[in-house]
Amino acid sequence: MAAEALLCSHGLMLIERNANFRVGEIDRVMRDGEMLVFVEVRYRTPGSYGTGADSVDWKKRRRLVRAAEAWLQRHPEHRDRSCRFDVIDAHGDPASPTLRWIASAFRADEI
Repeated sequence: MAAEALLCSHGLMLIERNANFRVGEIDRVMRDGEMLVFVEVRYRTPGSYGTGADSVDWKKRRRLVRAAEAWLQRHPEHRDRSCRFDVIDAHGDPASPTLRWIASAFRADEI
């Protein structure tokens, strides 16, 4: 919820949490003005290999893009919106994690 609070404090509006599809899950679907934002939140414990953002590899990106396509099919009222994919990299104390927001972390056409 800390990641969601960070995004909302920057003016993003929550549309849906934990949207599950056969092809993958989207942690948060939000709006930033007229832009639709698909958010992946990745937490890593101290001492883990790499950061949460590092764990969003090409396979995970492909699953996120496919899940976003499925979400847009389920919600045709949003099909004409521009979209972006953000990543929240969380680490440290789970009760009060340190967050790094990476807006436009990747593009669907890079997959």
